[in-house]
Amino acid sequence: MARMPDADWKPISINHTVGGQVEVRGVVIHIMAGTLAGTDSWFRNPAAQASSHFGTGKQGALVQWVDTKDRSWTQALGNRSWISIENEGKGGDELTDAQLDANARVLAWAHTEHGVPLQLADDPTGYGLGHHSMGGIPWGNHPHCPGPRIIIQKSEILRRARAIVNGSPATVAGPTPWPGRMLRYTTGKPLMYGQDVRVWQAALIRAGYGSVVIDGSFGPHTRTATRAFQRAAGLVDDGIVGPLTWHAGTR
Repeated sequence: MARMPDADWKPISINHTVGGQVEVRGVVIHIMAGTLAGTDSWFRNPAAQASSHFGTGKQGALVQWVDTKDRSWTQALGNRSWISIENEGKGGDELTDAQLDANARVLAWAHTEHGVPLQLADDPTGYGLGHHSMGGIPWGNHPHCPGPRIIIQKSEILRRARAIVNGSPATVAGPTPWPGRMLRYTTGKPLMYGQDVRVWQAALIRAGYGSVVIDGSFGPHTRTATRAFQRAAGLVDDGIVGPLTWHAGTR
């Protein structure tokens, strides 16, 4: 089985081919033309005859519907050799910062799990990070998926994926201004994602908390390291990164 550990596993029992993945050449970006919840419901409908390996929400939710050893049904002839990501939104949208992070995390994981090279792909003969419309008619003839504004963002997704794989805090290091939102982990609620989380994780590593991974996801390990940092700094150890904690760590 090949399931991404930090994706929310929401398996579908229909609309995919078990064990049908011939190879993994790369990751293909799609746009849903709808919501994450609506797409989840549609993939569970026998009439859909469609599915994707992964999906993202505009706020950073990341779900996995199909094991990457199995074949999802989202890009016709491209299904047999590419991992797919459906992104919440509509034609003409850009991916949000949180969606960029989620796509980068999938690409970085696919690199580690399946050997996908960290490079851009612009046609079905390539390897790396591709997009749906590059497959043309054999891939279902979707010339506007995911759209030019998202295709341009592929370079940023690649940059973030390389930073995740390299684990280099230098790419996201402080000091930086307070981002204006409290960073926290709450059990049972969606994780917080973003560039500000990566900056904070880099700050924790510089402070000596080397068990933290710079993945832009504020999970329980980041909270534990945050509490240890707060205690060492004489702050309230609530695991919440507010202005005082942020400035103490990134100055």
